[in-house]
Amino acid sequence: MLKRFGKVYGIDLGTSNTVIFEKGKGIMLNEPSVVAIDQRTSDLIAVGAEAQAMVGRAPEHVEVTYPLKNGVIANIDMTSSMIQQFIKKMQARSFFLSSAQVYISVPCGITNVQKRAVEQTVVRKGANRAIAVEGPLAAALGAGIEIEKPLGRLILDIGGGSCQLAVLSLGGIVTSHKMQRAGMSIDQDIMEYVKKQYNMEIGERTAEKIKREIGSVNEMAAVRILEVRGRDVVHGLPRSIQLSSDEIYEVINEFVTAVVEAVRTTLEQCPPELAGDVLEQGMLLCGGGSLLDGLAARIRSDTGVPVLIAERPLECAALGTGMMLDKQAGSKTVEWRETVREDEATSN
Repeated sequence: MLKRFGKVYGIDLGTSNTVIFEKGKGIMLNEPSVVAIDQRTSDLIAVGAEAQAMVGRAPEHVEVTYPLKNGVIANIDMTSSMIQQFIKKMQARSFFLSSAQVYISVPCGITNVQKRAVEQTVVRKGANRAIAVEGPLAAALGAGIEIEKPLGRLILDIGGGSCQLAVLSLGGIVTSHKMQRAGMSIDQDIMEYVKKQYNMEIGERTAEKIKREIGSVNEMAAVRILEVRGRDVVHGLPRSIQLSSDEIYEVINEFVTAVVEAVRTTLEQCPPELAGDVLEQGMLLCGGGSLLDGLAARIRSDTGVPVLIAERPLECAALGTGMMLDKQAGSKTVEWRETVREDEATSN
């Protein structure tokens, strides 16, 4: 039965970015999970990179928003519309879902109703089958970990809206922990710091640039300076300031301390044998937050657990979803759930 599917696709549905992978071809789409809506007509204006370019620059009647917030689907209708538009973009490049099997990486903790709604969106666009896969499983597989083995592995996925920690064994999640803070909350912290310290407002994209260019959790790193432009809170006029990496270290440090505590909590909840495996095998760090300067060394220092950064941290979840079919076919332990197109189900 598995041979009937001509193509296999993997979709990593993230708070910050959506990545789509085609087996045999690689990453086909990687765009921000952003939508722009005309509030007067409720029409969808733009999605992805085009919508992100409108952040902080759109007129009053245009709402630019992230349909996933804090790692969960906040607006299922917007999320479905966003996925549909991404699929249309790929269909313009001769990308067809017909007779395909699609795996969708979704955040830990979303409800079965939300999972089913996402699956049905893809099925309605022509796929024969859609399967929702929890993010840590997909990320581990995409990073090259053999998830079906009876061996404990700890995954720390720092995305845009949440941090997901999971101890995996025998193709499933033994214990997990989720933080409702991640890359986008660091951006908010930076925005609040600049406003409080300098009486100047900056936008989300500027905060992200600050984090990317001078953000670090390495206290001994060389000091870097970045000129930042924004709007003066008192006078309402444009102005610029210079921020140092020392300042941003203090802003980010609270978040990193919370991450370290979440790692400890997760390890406390897992069986002793698996905790021993984690100490021996190390922790896999993935997601956009893994690229924060000095983060891996800081976690290793504070927890005593070896830390490995995935080779392609931004894409490993999408890669893993595309590899799921082979693992499902060859393993009795990997979890399986799916939505099947009605005519396909009838033919079976």
